[in-house]
Amino acid sequence: MISPDYYLRSVNDIDLDALRLRGVDTLLIDLDNTLLPRDSDAVPDTARSWVRSLSASGFKVCLVSNNWHERVSQVAEELGIDLVAKAVKPLPFAFLRALRKVGARRSSAAVVGDQMFTDVVGGKLLGMVTVMVLPLSQSDLPHTLALRRLERVLLAGRQPLP
Repeated sequence: MISPDYYLRSVNDIDLDALRLRGVDTLLIDLDNTLLPRDSDAVPDTARSWVRSLSASGFKVCLVSNNWHERVSQVAEELGIDLVAKAVKPLPFAFLRALRKVGARRSSAAVVGDQMFTDVVGGKLLGMVTVMVLPLSQSDLPHTLALRRLERVLLAGRQPLP
């Protein structure tokens, strides 16, 4: 329930062809420390290019973020993708809302994020493929930093694939 299907260094390492072979055509993506470093307003060119490659490859995309600040909406708008904010992950409601928004099914979706207890558990609760990436920044909320220590214990030596 807590082990990601894929554990990678960054979103750029996701093998889109491998996901497509698993029947995935939709990505529900976390924002903070997954696409952008936490508290950063600037969308890196690498993130912009990666999101463009998803659309070019025919993937449906929606940001699903626990964040509620205006910045999240601005980033989604800048990237030209749908957004579900105030997600309260790992609860399933926002994931289901995101799937409805992009017209997708759970069986064809993957959740991409940097946290085991929000992104991975939330995706697993709904039977979706899960992709966990290393956080882009060491800066985070105190409760998230505590959960990251527990993540390291649970991943017990498992290294992200390059």
